[in-house]
This record gives sequence, structure tokens and C-alpha cells, in this order.
Amino acid sequence: MEKAVCLLSGGLDSATCLALARREGYQCYALSFDYGQRHKVELDAAARVAQALGATRHLVAKIGLDAFGGSALTSGIEVPKGRSAGEMGEGIPVTYVPARNTIFLSFALAWAEVLASSHIFIGVNALDYSGYPDCRPEFIEAYERMANLATKAGVEGRTKVRIHTPLLHLTKAGIVKLGRELGLDFGLTFSCYDPAADGRACGQCDACLLRRKGFDEAGIEDR
Repeated sequence: MEKAVCLLSGGLDSATCLALARREGYQCYALSFDYGQRHKVELDAAARVAQALGATRHLVAKIGLDAFGGSALTSGIEVPKGRSAGEMGEGIPVTYVPARNTIFLSFALAWAEVLASSHIFIGVNALDYSGYPDCRPEFIEAYERMANLATKAGVEGRTKVRIHTPLLHLTKAGIVKLGRELGLDFGLTFSCYDPAADGRACGQCDACLLRRKGFDEAGIEDR
């Protein structure tokens, strides 16, 4: 079995991505981040998902992006609530964490090199994605080119890194349908930016609303 590093937040998209990598026969090393996010409860979901899907190892890297702030997820900036689909489609929201996917992929690249792996999976989505610039296909393509110039394994020709983005062109409804096809237990996942103290999803942030939209359009109950 080929090894793959799979970025895993504990949300719907990353869990579906991990389930797909497992179905394709990869030995999966799940990588999550404690980066100072206000929704740290997602790490509990990531642990549940990694165990349920049979990840070979689940590693949580602690990095302090809250030291920089600049995002509603890593500072005291208020998380937007109750936005319409049109509002979510305009501009880059304050929940964008500066350079987050660039940083996450760098950690994944480092682990992949140690594992002698050529494969990194990330559940980015360019359709229902709240306008994040680091979820676009041109970003992923540029990062993959850079990755093959930046490592000893790449320069020596021992590996050629491929960044897998199987959800890139799916709608949220399409991701929900794929997750069901893969047998994913949606109840293990968590998709809220501003949970209550008891860990319950707020139901009104962009992440909650996009998740609800996906399940509604797929005609599937979100348990």
C-alpha cells in the first residue's frame, strides 16, 4: 500500500477526502492542527474520524497562528452569522486565516518526505468554499510545482509529490453524496466556526450554513 498524508480538520470535506483515500487503497497518515482556532472542538471530531476510517496514524501538530490573529477564527473578531448565499459569495470573509493552507500543506509535505510518500490529500473545494484564495485550483497547482522543487526527495528524484484534491470541483451536495457512498458516518464530523461552550454547532456561521445547504440539496438528513 502506498502511503499518503491526509489533512484532516474533522469537518465534512476532510473526512470525505480521507474516506476516499482509504477506498483507493492508500495507507493514510492523518494530520490535524491545533493552531489556536476558536473551534478547537473540531480536533475531537478529527480523532473520531481518523479512528473510524482506519488511519495508520493521526498526528496533531500544535502551531500558534493565533499569535498573528487577523482572522475571526484566531482572534476576537466576530464570526459572521446568518449570511445569505449571495453574501457568502462576495469577497474573502473574515474567517479566512492568513496563509493557512500554505502552512498546512508545508507540514504535510515535510511529513510526506519523512514517510517517503508522494501523496498528499486535501479536501479543498472551489465551488461552495466561502471565497478562500487558498482553495483555488491555481493555488494547488502552484504549490505542487513548488513542492517538487523544495525537498531533498524531490530534487534527488526519489519522489514526485502529487497533491490530491478529489473534492475540488464538487458542490457541497456532491460532497455529501460522495460521503454517503463511501459509508462515512456524518455524525462523527463537525463543521462550525463558532461553537457554544458545550461544543454544539451554532447553526448560523458560514460553515454551518454551507453544510446545511449541502445536506438539503442532496436530500440527505444530517444526523
